[in-house]
Amino acid sequence: MGRAKGTGTARRIDAFQQRHRWAGLPLAVVYKIFDDQALYLVALLTYYTFLSIFPVLLLFVSGLGAFLEGDPELQRRLLNSVLREFPVLGDQIQGRIHPFRSNGVALAVGVLGSLYGSLGAAQAAQYSLNKVWAVPRHQRHNPFLSRFKGMLFLMTVAGGLSVTLLLSLAASEAETFGTDLGSGLRSAITVVAVGVNAGLLLATYTFLTHHQVPLRHMWAESLGAACAWQGLQWGGSYYATHVLRGASATYGMFGIVLGLLGWIYLGALIFVVAAEVSVVRTHRLWPRTLLTPFTDRVWLSWADRKAYTSYATTETFKSFETVTVEFHQRPPPGPPPDDDPPRDTSPDAQPDSPPGTDGGDGAGGGDGAGGEHPEN
Repeated sequence: MGRAKGTGTARRIDAFQQRHRWAGLPLAVVYKIFDDQALYLVALLTYYTFLSIFPVLLLFVSGLGAFLEGDPELQRRLLNSVLREFPVLGDQIQGRIHPFRSNGVALAVGVLGSLYGSLGAAQAAQYSLNKVWAVPRHQRHNPFLSRFKGMLFLMTVAGGLSVTLLLSLAASEAETFGTDLGSGLRSAITVVAVGVNAGLLLATYTFLTHHQVPLRHMWAESLGAACAWQGLQWGGSYYATHVLRGASATYGMFGIVLGLLGWIYLGALIFVVAAEVSVVRTHRLWPRTLLTPFTDRVWLSWADRKAYTSYATTETFKSFETVTVEFHQRPPPGPPPDDDPPRDTSPDAQPDSPPGTDGGDGAGGGDGAGGEHPEN
Protein backbone atom coordinates (compact mmCIF):
# COMPACT_ATOMS: atom_id res chain seq x y z
CA MET A 1 0.00 0.00 0.00
CA GLY A 2 1.04 3.58 -0.52
CA ARG A 3 2.07 5.79 2.34
CA ALA A 4 1.60 9.49 2.73
CA LYS A 5 4.55 11.62 3.69
CA GLY A 6 3.35 14.34 6.02
CA THR A 7 2.10 14.86 9.50
CA GLY A 8 1.42 11.98 11.81
CA THR A 9 -2.30 12.71 11.60
CA ALA A 10 -2.29 12.42 7.80
CA ARG A 11 -0.38 9.15 8.01
CA ARG A 12 -2.81 7.69 10.52
CA ILE A 13 -5.83 8.73 8.44
CA ASP A 14 -4.21 7.30 5.32
CA ALA A 15 -3.42 4.00 7.02
CA PHE A 16 -6.98 3.79 8.37
CA GLN A 17 -8.69 4.37 5.03
CA GLN A 18 -6.40 1.89 3.29
CA ARG A 19 -7.25 -0.81 5.82
CA HIS A 20 -11.03 -0.30 5.72
CA ARG A 21 -12.97 -0.82 2.52
CA TRP A 22 -15.91 1.33 3.63
CA ALA A 23 -13.56 4.32 3.88
CA GLY A 24 -11.06 3.57 1.11
CA LEU A 25 -13.54 2.74 -1.64
CA PRO A 26 -15.52 6.04 -1.50
CA LEU A 27 -12.26 7.99 -1.35
CA ALA A 28 -10.98 6.14 -4.42
CA VAL A 29 -14.21 6.97 -6.26
CA VAL A 30 -13.80 10.67 -5.42
CA TYR A 31 -10.18 10.62 -6.62
CA LYS A 32 -11.20 8.81 -9.82
CA ILE A 33 -13.87 11.45 -10.45
CA PHE A 34 -11.31 14.24 -10.20
CA ASP A 35 -8.69 12.29 -12.19
CA ASP A 36 -11.18 11.84 -15.04
CA GLN A 37 -12.42 15.44 -14.74
CA ALA A 38 -15.83 13.82 -14.53
CA LEU A 39 -17.62 17.07 -13.73
CA TYR A 40 -16.67 18.31 -17.20
CA LEU A 41 -18.05 15.08 -18.64
CA VAL A 42 -21.27 15.76 -16.74
CA ALA A 43 -21.41 19.29 -18.19
CA LEU A 44 -20.87 17.92 -21.71
CA LEU A 45 -23.60 15.35 -21.22
CA THR A 46 -25.93 18.02 -19.82
CA TYR A 47 -25.40 20.30 -22.83
CA TYR A 48 -26.10 17.65 -25.45
CA THR A 49 -29.02 16.19 -23.52
CA PHE A 50 -30.57 19.65 -23.26
CA LEU A 51 -30.23 20.09 -27.04
CA SER A 52 -31.62 16.59 -27.66
CA ILE A 53 -34.81 16.93 -25.61
CA PHE A 54 -36.80 18.91 -28.15
CA PRO A 55 -35.87 16.77 -31.21
CA VAL A 56 -36.82 13.65 -29.24
CA LEU A 57 -40.15 15.14 -28.18
CA LEU A 58 -40.80 16.28 -31.75
CA LEU A 59 -40.18 12.77 -33.06
CA PHE A 60 -42.40 11.30 -30.34
CA VAL A 61 -45.28 13.66 -31.09
CA SER A 62 -44.96 13.01 -34.82
CA GLY A 63 -45.07 9.27 -34.16
CA LEU A 64 -48.20 9.66 -32.05
CA GLY A 65 -49.81 11.68 -34.83
CA ALA A 66 -49.02 8.98 -37.38
CA PHE A 67 -50.11 5.92 -35.38
CA LEU A 68 -53.02 7.45 -33.44
CA GLU A 69 -54.36 9.84 -36.05
CA GLY A 70 -57.96 8.96 -35.33
CA ASP A 71 -57.75 9.33 -31.53
CA PRO A 72 -56.49 12.80 -30.56
CA GLU A 73 -57.61 12.33 -26.96
CA LEU A 74 -55.35 9.29 -26.51
CA GLN A 75 -52.54 11.26 -28.15
CA ARG A 76 -52.98 14.00 -25.58
CA ARG A 77 -52.99 11.60 -22.63
CA LEU A 78 -49.89 9.78 -23.85
CA LEU A 79 -48.04 13.05 -24.43
CA ASN A 80 -48.96 14.32 -20.98
CA SER A 81 -47.71 11.06 -19.46
CA VAL A 82 -44.37 11.51 -21.23
CA LEU A 83 -44.08 15.14 -20.16
CA ARG A 84 -44.44 14.06 -16.53
CA GLU A 85 -40.97 12.52 -16.95
CA PHE A 86 -39.73 16.12 -17.30
CA PRO A 87 -41.24 17.71 -14.18
CA VAL A 88 -39.55 21.08 -14.64
CA LEU A 89 -40.48 21.42 -18.30
CA GLY A 90 -43.58 19.33 -18.87
CA ASP A 91 -46.29 21.70 -17.64
CA GLN A 92 -44.84 24.58 -19.65
CA ILE A 93 -44.87 22.96 -23.10
CA GLN A 94 -48.15 21.05 -22.96
CA GLY A 95 -50.10 22.05 -26.05
CA ARG A 96 -47.12 23.96 -27.51
CA ILE A 97 -45.33 21.16 -29.34
CA HIS A 98 -46.84 19.86 -32.56
CA PRO A 99 -45.99 17.08 -35.03
CA PHE A 100 -44.63 17.58 -38.53
CA ARG A 101 -47.39 18.66 -40.90
CA SER A 102 -45.45 18.42 -44.17
CA ASN A 103 -45.22 15.53 -46.59
CA GLY A 104 -42.56 14.19 -48.92
CA VAL A 105 -39.10 15.72 -48.91
CA ALA A 106 -39.85 18.32 -46.23
CA LEU A 107 -41.10 15.62 -43.86
CA ALA A 108 -38.06 13.42 -44.51
CA VAL A 109 -35.69 16.32 -43.91
CA GLY A 110 -37.47 17.25 -40.68
CA VAL A 111 -37.44 13.69 -39.35
CA LEU A 112 -33.79 13.09 -40.28
CA GLY A 113 -32.77 16.43 -38.78
CA SER A 114 -34.56 15.67 -35.53
CA LEU A 115 -33.09 12.17 -35.43
CA TYR A 116 -29.58 13.51 -35.93
CA GLY A 117 -30.15 16.16 -33.26
CA SER A 118 -31.31 13.52 -30.80
CA LEU A 119 -28.04 11.59 -31.24
CA GLY A 120 -26.07 14.23 -29.35
CA ALA A 121 -26.90 12.79 -25.95
CA ALA A 122 -26.02 9.24 -27.07
CA GLN A 123 -22.67 10.41 -28.48
CA ALA A 124 -21.85 12.32 -25.30
CA ALA A 125 -22.77 9.28 -23.19
CA GLN A 126 -20.50 7.03 -25.28
CA TYR A 127 -17.59 9.43 -24.93
CA SER A 128 -18.11 9.79 -21.18
CA LEU A 129 -18.29 6.04 -20.55
CA ASN A 130 -15.24 5.34 -22.71
CA LYS A 131 -13.33 8.00 -20.80
CA VAL A 132 -14.39 6.62 -17.42
CA TRP A 133 -13.56 3.02 -18.38
CA ALA A 134 -10.20 4.13 -19.89
CA VAL A 135 -10.95 2.57 -23.27
CA PRO A 136 -8.00 3.28 -25.61
CA ARG A 137 -8.82 5.51 -28.55
CA HIS A 138 -8.01 2.81 -31.11
CA GLN A 139 -10.58 0.46 -29.53
CA ARG A 140 -13.44 2.94 -29.82
CA HIS A 141 -15.89 2.89 -32.72
CA ASN A 142 -15.47 5.07 -35.77
CA PRO A 143 -17.84 8.07 -36.16
CA PHE A 144 -20.31 6.19 -38.39
CA LEU A 145 -20.54 3.06 -36.25
CA SER A 146 -20.85 5.08 -33.04
CA ARG A 147 -23.79 7.04 -34.46
CA PHE A 148 -25.45 3.85 -35.67
CA LYS A 149 -24.99 2.43 -32.21
CA GLY A 150 -26.48 5.63 -30.82
CA MET A 151 -29.63 5.14 -32.92
CA LEU A 152 -29.98 1.56 -31.68
CA PHE A 153 -29.56 2.87 -28.16
CA LEU A 154 -32.33 5.44 -28.66
CA MET A 155 -34.64 2.68 -29.91
CA THR A 156 -33.84 0.60 -26.83
CA VAL A 157 -34.51 3.52 -24.52
CA ALA A 158 -37.79 4.23 -26.34
CA GLY A 159 -38.89 0.64 -25.72
CA GLY A 160 -38.07 0.84 -22.03
CA LEU A 161 -39.73 4.21 -21.61
CA SER A 162 -42.87 2.79 -23.20
CA VAL A 163 -43.23 0.49 -20.18
CA THR A 164 -42.91 3.36 -17.69
CA LEU A 165 -45.27 5.36 -19.91
CA LEU A 166 -47.93 2.67 -19.69
CA LEU A 167 -47.53 2.51 -15.90
CA SER A 168 -47.88 6.28 -15.61
CA LEU A 169 -50.87 6.29 -17.95
CA ALA A 170 -52.60 3.51 -16.00
CA ALA A 171 -52.15 5.40 -12.74
CA SER A 172 -53.42 8.68 -14.19
CA GLU A 173 -56.42 7.01 -15.82
CA ALA A 174 -57.36 5.35 -12.53
CA GLU A 175 -57.29 8.75 -10.82
CA THR A 176 -59.37 10.27 -13.62
CA PHE A 177 -62.16 7.76 -13.06
CA GLY A 178 -62.04 8.28 -9.30
CA THR A 179 -60.31 5.02 -8.45
CA ASP A 180 -58.15 5.14 -5.35
CA LEU A 181 -55.06 3.07 -6.08
CA GLY A 182 -54.00 2.92 -2.46
CA SER A 183 -50.53 3.38 -1.09
CA GLY A 184 -49.59 -0.26 -1.64
CA LEU A 185 -50.38 -0.24 -5.36
CA ARG A 186 -48.71 3.14 -5.83
CA SER A 187 -45.59 1.82 -4.17
CA ALA A 188 -45.68 -1.26 -6.40
CA ILE A 189 -45.92 0.93 -9.51
CA THR A 190 -42.97 2.98 -8.29
CA VAL A 191 -40.91 -0.16 -7.63
CA VAL A 192 -41.66 -1.48 -11.12
CA ALA A 193 -40.72 1.88 -12.64
CA VAL A 194 -37.44 1.89 -10.71
CA GLY A 195 -36.74 -1.65 -11.90
CA VAL A 196 -37.37 -0.69 -15.52
CA ASN A 197 -35.11 2.35 -15.18
CA ALA A 198 -32.41 0.16 -13.61
CA GLY A 199 -32.65 -2.19 -16.59
CA LEU A 200 -32.33 0.75 -18.98
CA LEU A 201 -29.27 2.03 -17.16
CA LEU A 202 -27.70 -1.42 -17.14
CA ALA A 203 -28.28 -1.69 -20.89
CA THR A 204 -26.85 1.79 -21.38
CA TYR A 205 -23.67 1.09 -19.43
CA THR A 206 -23.00 -2.19 -21.24
CA PHE A 207 -24.11 -1.16 -24.73
CA LEU A 208 -22.52 2.27 -25.03
CA THR A 209 -19.15 1.33 -23.51
CA HIS A 210 -16.76 0.15 -26.23
CA HIS A 211 -15.31 -2.32 -23.78
CA GLN A 212 -16.71 -5.59 -22.47
CA VAL A 213 -18.28 -4.91 -19.09
CA PRO A 214 -19.66 -7.93 -17.16
CA LEU A 215 -23.26 -7.39 -16.09
CA ARG A 216 -22.52 -8.59 -12.57
CA HIS A 217 -20.22 -5.59 -12.10
CA MET A 218 -22.93 -3.09 -13.07
CA TRP A 219 -26.25 -4.18 -11.61
CA ALA A 220 -25.75 -2.69 -8.15
CA GLU A 221 -24.69 0.70 -9.54
CA SER A 222 -27.57 0.65 -12.05
CA LEU A 223 -30.09 -0.02 -9.29
CA GLY A 224 -28.63 2.72 -7.11
CA ALA A 225 -28.69 5.18 -10.01
CA ALA A 226 -32.32 4.27 -10.77
CA CYS A 227 -33.32 4.96 -7.16
CA ALA A 228 -31.49 8.28 -7.24
CA TRP A 229 -33.20 9.13 -10.55
CA GLN A 230 -36.61 8.44 -9.01
CA GLY A 231 -35.78 10.78 -6.14
CA LEU A 232 -34.64 13.40 -8.65
CA GLN A 233 -37.97 13.20 -10.45
CA TRP A 234 -39.81 13.76 -7.19
CA GLY A 235 -37.56 16.73 -6.43
CA GLY A 236 -38.17 18.16 -9.90
CA SER A 237 -41.92 17.85 -9.45
CA TYR A 238 -41.69 19.68 -6.14
CA TYR A 239 -39.63 22.45 -7.78
CA ALA A 240 -42.14 22.87 -10.61
CA THR A 241 -45.10 22.86 -8.23
CA HIS A 242 -43.84 25.07 -5.40
CA VAL A 243 -41.19 27.30 -6.99
CA LEU A 244 -42.29 27.98 -10.57
CA ARG A 245 -46.02 28.14 -9.94
CA GLY A 246 -47.21 31.72 -9.71
CA ALA A 247 -43.89 33.19 -10.86
CA SER A 248 -43.86 36.12 -13.26
CA ALA A 249 -43.43 35.43 -16.98
CA THR A 250 -39.82 36.66 -17.08
CA TYR A 251 -38.75 34.93 -13.88
CA GLY A 252 -40.72 31.85 -14.85
CA MET A 253 -38.90 31.52 -18.17
CA PHE A 254 -35.48 31.84 -16.54
CA GLY A 255 -36.61 29.46 -13.81
CA ILE A 256 -37.72 26.90 -16.39
CA VAL A 257 -34.45 26.99 -18.34
CA LEU A 258 -32.19 27.04 -15.29
CA GLY A 259 -34.30 24.47 -13.49
CA LEU A 260 -34.25 22.15 -16.50
CA LEU A 261 -30.48 22.52 -16.88
CA GLY A 262 -29.99 21.83 -13.18
CA TRP A 263 -32.29 18.82 -13.32
CA ILE A 264 -30.45 17.37 -16.33
CA TYR A 265 -27.09 18.11 -14.70
CA LEU A 266 -28.03 16.16 -11.57
CA GLY A 267 -29.27 13.28 -13.71
CA ALA A 268 -26.01 13.26 -15.68
CA LEU A 269 -24.06 13.41 -12.42
CA ILE A 270 -25.90 10.32 -11.16
CA PHE A 271 -25.16 8.56 -14.45
CA VAL A 272 -21.42 9.33 -14.44
CA VAL A 273 -20.82 8.74 -10.72
CA ALA A 274 -22.48 5.31 -10.90
CA ALA A 275 -20.13 4.43 -13.76
CA GLU A 276 -17.12 5.65 -11.76
CA VAL A 277 -18.10 3.46 -8.81
CA SER A 278 -18.37 0.46 -11.11
CA VAL A 279 -14.92 1.07 -12.62
CA VAL A 280 -13.28 1.40 -9.20
CA ARG A 281 -14.92 -1.82 -7.99
CA THR A 282 -14.33 -3.80 -11.19
CA HIS A 283 -10.65 -2.90 -11.60
CA ARG A 284 -10.02 -2.61 -7.86
CA LEU A 285 -8.63 0.91 -8.08
CA TRP A 286 -8.47 1.25 -4.31
CA PRO A 287 -7.12 1.96 -1.81
CA ARG A 288 -5.56 5.19 -3.04
CA THR A 289 -2.92 7.11 -1.13
CA LEU A 290 -4.55 9.96 0.79
CA LEU A 291 -2.31 12.85 -0.32
CA THR A 292 -1.77 11.73 -3.92
CA PRO A 293 -3.81 14.56 -5.52
CA PHE A 294 -2.01 17.23 -3.49
CA THR A 295 1.71 16.43 -3.57
CA ASP A 296 4.34 14.26 -5.24
CA ARG A 297 5.94 13.42 -1.90
CA VAL A 298 3.93 10.24 -1.40
CA TRP A 299 4.40 6.53 -1.93
CA LEU A 300 2.00 5.49 -4.68
CA SER A 301 -0.13 2.48 -3.88
CA TRP A 302 -0.72 -0.30 -6.40
CA ALA A 303 -4.13 1.23 -7.12
CA ASP A 304 -2.52 4.63 -7.78
CA ARG A 305 -0.11 3.08 -10.25
CA LYS A 306 -2.82 1.10 -11.98
CA ALA A 307 -5.04 4.18 -12.32
CA TYR A 308 -2.26 6.46 -13.61
CA THR A 309 -1.15 3.82 -16.11
CA SER A 310 -4.68 3.54 -17.50
CA TYR A 311 -4.91 7.31 -17.97
CA ALA A 312 -1.77 7.27 -20.14
CA THR A 313 -2.69 4.25 -22.26
CA THR A 314 -6.16 5.65 -22.91
CA GLU A 315 -4.60 8.04 -25.42
CA THR A 316 -3.23 5.34 -27.73
CA PHE A 317 -4.69 6.10 -31.16
CA LYS A 318 -3.38 3.03 -33.03
CA SER A 319 -3.23 -0.65 -32.15
CA PHE A 320 0.46 -0.72 -33.11
CA GLU A 321 1.23 2.24 -30.86
CA THR A 322 2.86 1.45 -27.53
CA VAL A 323 2.84 3.68 -24.48
CA THR A 324 5.21 2.79 -21.66
CA VAL A 325 4.58 4.12 -18.16
CA GLU A 326 7.34 4.17 -15.57
CA PHE A 327 7.31 5.30 -11.97
CA HIS A 328 10.75 6.36 -10.74
CA GLN A 329 9.97 5.30 -7.24
CA ARG A 330 10.30 2.04 -5.37
CA PRO A 331 7.09 -0.02 -5.46
CA PRO A 332 4.97 -0.04 -2.31
CA PRO A 333 5.67 -2.71 0.30
CA GLY A 334 3.77 -5.95 0.11
CA PRO A 335 2.34 -7.78 -2.90
CA PRO A 336 -0.11 -6.08 -5.26
CA PRO A 337 -3.80 -7.11 -5.24
CA ASP A 338 -4.69 -10.57 -6.52
CA ASP A 339 -6.22 -9.14 -9.70
CA ASP A 340 -3.05 -7.14 -10.41
CA PRO A 341 -0.13 -9.62 -10.08
CA PRO A 342 3.48 -8.46 -9.90
CA ARG A 343 5.14 -7.63 -13.18
CA ASP A 344 7.72 -9.92 -14.70
CA THR A 345 10.81 -7.72 -14.88
CA SER A 346 12.74 -10.02 -17.21
CA PRO A 347 13.83 -8.54 -20.57
CA ASP A 348 11.30 -10.66 -22.50
CA ALA A 349 8.37 -9.82 -20.25
CA GLN A 350 5.25 -8.25 -21.71
CA PRO A 351 3.94 -5.10 -20.02
CA ASP A 352 0.86 -5.26 -17.88
CA SER A 353 -2.52 -4.35 -19.32
CA PRO A 354 -4.27 -1.50 -17.52
CA PRO A 355 -8.03 -1.11 -17.29
CA GLY A 356 -9.56 -0.60 -20.68
CA THR A 357 -6.84 -2.36 -22.73
CA ASP A 358 -6.84 -5.79 -24.27
CA GLY A 359 -3.51 -6.85 -22.86
CA GLY A 360 -1.48 -6.47 -26.03
CA ASP A 361 -1.51 -2.85 -27.10
CA GLY A 362 -1.17 -0.76 -23.98
CA ALA A 363 1.81 -0.74 -21.73
CA GLY A 364 1.69 -1.34 -18.04
CA GLY A 365 3.14 0.66 -15.23
CA GLY A 366 6.80 0.06 -14.79
CA ASP A 367 8.73 0.59 -11.61
CA GLY A 368 11.70 2.26 -13.22
CA ALA A 369 14.75 2.76 -11.11
CA GLY A 370 16.39 6.08 -10.69
CA GLY A 371 14.92 9.49 -10.06
CA GLU A 372 14.16 11.03 -6.75
CA HIS A 373 11.55 9.55 -4.49
CA PRO A 374 10.15 10.43 -1.09
CA GLU A 375 11.95 9.37 1.97
CA ASN A 376 10.54 6.83 4.39
